[in-house]
Amino acid sequence: MFEVGAAVITRVQETNLPSYPLREIFPDFTDEHLAEHEHWLAPHHYEAESGRIRLAVHSWLVKIGRKTILIDACCGNNKVKPGRPFWHMLNEPYLERLAAAGARPEEVDLVMCTHLHHDHVGWNTRQHNGRWVPTFPNARYVFSKQDVDYFAAIDADPREGPAELGTFRECVVPILEHGKADLVDGGPCRLDEFIEIEPAPGHSPGHVVFKLESRGERAIFIGDVWHHLLQVYYPDWNFPKNSDADQARASRRKVLDYCASSGALVFPGHVGLPFAGRVEKATSGYKPLFPP
Repeated sequence: MFEVGAAVITRVQETNLPSYPLREIFPDFTDEHLAEHEHWLAPHHYEAESGRIRLAVHSWLVKIGRKTILIDACCGNNKVKPGRPFWHMLNEPYLERLAAAGARPEEVDLVMCTHLHHDHVGWNTRQHNGRWVPTFPNARYVFSKQDVDYFAAIDADPREGPAELGTFRECVVPILEHGKADLVDGGPCRLDEFIEIEPAPGHSPGHVVFKLESRGERAIFIGDVWHHLLQVYYPDWNFPKNSDADQARASRRKVLDYCASSGALVFPGHVGLPFAGRVEKATSGYKPLFPP
């Protein structure tokens, strides 16, 4: 659990597993990089035996004022994930963990997705009588309009769809059809007195970050602006999946600048233990402060 001003923030885990081979994800990674960083990489960010990076998948439960907010909704159970055996057909007690963190589904006021990739929308819906319905029946869902439009176009194209391994149809479209979605569009906008939504496109066209400020303290929920702490040291290193690789790099540097200058506590979507931390400016760029 973390506290930022009046906000209480709790991590809700889905998985935390070795995933992709490090040298496939970051082809510029060399033995020299390993020698420089191996003292912190293993065991929480890298599995030395397999050569794979560790990626956590989690939501952030935020309680502030009278609101209970869930940021990002993981992969979901029983989802077919071709090429991703570590996320294929999961059977995780996610909702039980959410309850242990302090919220039952009906108590969530807002579900806010940084973007609409399959590992951030999975628990938006659940199956009921053979249909996908909102998991959080009393919540409004905050989506980026750019992402909705982008993935809807892919989903409608028989050469490309279904979008995001089918999760756009299963986990986003039902929210739109139930009239539960609030679409944010364009530049920065303020959700309330505590939270500002700011564009950070590139990983997806409508990727956003959520900035929180309370009692003079700051936090930022960055989704997939970076997946791994190596990208703080090397901001030009992208994960392979991006809608616009150059834009992803520009957004990463912009967010890193904000993190380093503001002292905000950073809450990424996939970084391992301790899961949240800070970023400082270094002589050659940036340095993550995520002590184990």
